[in-house]
Amino acid sequence: MRVLKPFIGAAAAIGMALVANAGAVDGTQQPSPQSVLETVVERGTLRVGLATFVPWAMRDRNGDLIGFEVDVAKKLAGDMGVRVEFVPTAWEGIIQALVAGRFDIIISGMSITPERALVVDFTRPYASSGYILLASSEQADRKGLTTLEAFDAPGITITARRGSTCAAAMREHFPKATLVYFDDDTLAYREAASGGVDAICSTPPEAAFEIERHGAALRVVSPEPMSPTREAFAIRKGDPEALTFFNRWIREQEASGWLRARHDYWFTTREWADMVGTD
Repeated sequence: MRVLKPFIGAAAAIGMALVANAGAVDGTQQPSPQSVLETVVERGTLRVGLATFVPWAMRDRNGDLIGFEVDVAKKLAGDMGVRVEFVPTAWEGIIQALVAGRFDIIISGMSITPERALVVDFTRPYASSGYILLASSEQADRKGLTTLEAFDAPGITITARRGSTCAAAMREHFPKATLVYFDDDTLAYREAASGGVDAICSTPPEAAFEIERHGAALRVVSPEPMSPTREAFAIRKGDPEALTFFNRWIREQEASGWLRARHDYWFTTREWADMVGTD
């Protein structure tokens, strides 16, 4: 692989040694498939699959992608000495698209789960979050829904993005309620704000953003996050060289404080809210 920087070169060397050792059978070396790192360097572009979630990845008023994941992917590509190309993908099919080779890596707030780990390899976590319930004020007032427990009942409708860990958390915490799935968060929040459903699964920063957008039509049921998650990059299986490199890159950004600073900006401040485009 052509070495562009000492950082990627060192990680690649470690990963290539692991592959070589793993490929030795009866004293002979077996050829290993090309790592995605080599593909990326040869192409000169890191292709990143993502779906839009506030504040992970969003469109600004000019239609450009902004958000925590966008910052992470741009820095990763820059440190590799290549360009970044974002491939927006529907969340429900994003893992299948990675496996099919539509892009090189998923950087999209993907939580680590055992089911997903059967299909893709995850890096070490680089972020963590959790979910809260955002209620339709109209429905909460009409039905007297004031606690989380009140939403776990027949006849209560809660919406979540299809195929997400948010949806899994809602099934876990509200098994008696009816889940309504959406592929588009914008439509889901509109449905909740108009009283079409009783509540929506959200995150603290996304809830704050949507309350600013919809006003008193939405309210947080409880600020305490449910079902804490750990987010990681996802890559195709069988590429220890790439996994070694990405893990080392995450450790470097943790040690430097860069990851924490960018996470704090997007998750604890509202400085970016005015940049986000309206529908």
